Amino acid sequence: MSASDEELLIEDQAGVTTLRLNRPKRRHALSLSLLQKLAAALVKIEKDKSVRVVVIASDGPVFSSGHDLGEMQQKEEAEYQELFGTCANVMQLIRRIPQPVIARVQGFATAAGCQLVAACDLAVCTETAQFATPGVKIGLFCTTPMVPLVRNIAPKIAMEMLLTGQPISAERALVAGLVNRVVSEAQLASAIEELTTAIVNSSQQTIAIGKQEFYDQLNMEETIAYDRAVQVMTENVVQHDAQEGMSAFLEKRKPQWEE
Repeated sequence: MSASDEELLIEDQAGVTTLRLNRPKRRHALSLSLLQKLAAALVKIEKDKSVRVVVIASDGPVFSSGHDLGEMQQKEEAEYQELFGTCANVMQLIRRIPQPVIARVQGFATAAGCQLVAACDLAVCTETAQFATPGVKIGLFCTTPMVPLVRNIAPKIAMEMLLTGQPISAERALVAGLVNRVVSEAQLASAIEELTTAIVNSSQQTIAIGKQEFYDQLNMEETIAYDRAVQVMTENVVQHDAQEGMSAFLEKRKPQWEE
């Protein structure tokens, strides 16, 4: 394990990089400093072909409590703009980098912490995890968390969370589409490993193509999305890994992906 500093621990193992939030005394709140470190780590990972998948994690009863309210009082408007802009940049970097990003949620994820879960490509949580956008309770509507949230779950459920600030359970988050799997605390590590292993064993080239196109086509009209998908799939199929993968399947052997 290596640590960029005490706020963010960076662990690399067999193609999997774990970015571990490490502010337990502040409930892993996303300070400006921590957000900047997350952004720097993601920019570095984007160019690192040895990294096949990213896991965002923390320890303790809280995954992340969102922005650090202790840093948000009596600031200049430009300082708030920097904070929210940096947070938005982190969320967009998660979507932009070619590697899939998985949220490993062992506890409460609130406000920008819930935003972080929603921004990730996949999310696995424990049965006791809860998710909330409670900004309305302190006079600050969770407008930026709303952006990825409403792109994950039904608008009515998102609006309920945003208007009431009440948390939803892990099971409701699963039904709503905010998380992929709900497991016991004892099963969390193995559930994450199952997903990361599947991704690491797949073609990195193909995963990168697919992730980009998934997000590109989300807001397209269906006909335009199909036109785009046909072009991307045509470009994909002529690549080495697609040809190798088809040959390996037909020859009943393990494919040799291009690194």
